[in-house]
Amino acid sequence: MNSSSPGNRENGLVIAIDGPSGAGKSTITKLLAERLGYIHIDTGAMFRAIALSASRSGVRPDDDAALTELCSRTDVVLQRSNCCCTVLLNGEDVSQAIRTPEISALTSKISARKPVRENLLILQRRMGASGGVILEGRDIGTVVFPDAEVKFFLSASAEERGRRRYLELAAKGESITLEETIAAVVARDENDEKREHAPLRCADDAIVIDSTRLSIEEVLETMEKVVRERVLERKTA
Repeated sequence: MNSSSPGNRENGLVIAIDGPSGAGKSTITKLLAERLGYIHIDTGAMFRAIALSASRSGVRPDDDAALTELCSRTDVVLQRSNCCCTVLLNGEDVSQAIRTPEISALTSKISARKPVRENLLILQRRMGASGGVILEGRDIGTVVFPDAEVKFFLSASAEERGRRRYLELAAKGESITLEETIAAVVARDENDEKREHAPLRCADDAIVIDSTRLSIEEVLETMEKVVRERVLERKTA
């Protein structure tokens, strides 16, 4: 394991928030990071950027040799400005381009490939090594930072997650039905849970939160309470 020891982290805790697509991880992670003064690392955006690069380059998601070469020449940067996070792909702002349904579907396939996960794993661990970070994804608490001081698994029913995603896409003018969106969420879940490398699963020591009937504020309050208690425990240990 290459992640740093909890005792060596200078800037605070490492907080892992895992969960399936559409559970609200990005929204919750961003808001929680603001409340705690932590850095938000959106690992899903990193995988989406690689998927976009593969799509533009004509690289098939099952061609590991081509994916290895693609990763070696692809630079993904999460640039933070105020409360926003800009995703740069080889210097280009692709924050919106990576959020289309097509790239979402491709990301599920790309993120399952070993060379992609290994390449981004190194970068993710480097970004979070000093602590004071909240990383969101599907394998943060199980693979990227299995020694994270706080782990959450945020979920919701497939119907609710599909509804949220549909409203988000409809607001952007995307032409897609609610039924199609829910079906896409279910398909993404199946791909993420059954992939060979770092499948989606809840860490044994993660705190599970079902947000189906919870407001954003309720989820935030629950998480913030847990984190502040862990910070206090660390100070008094």
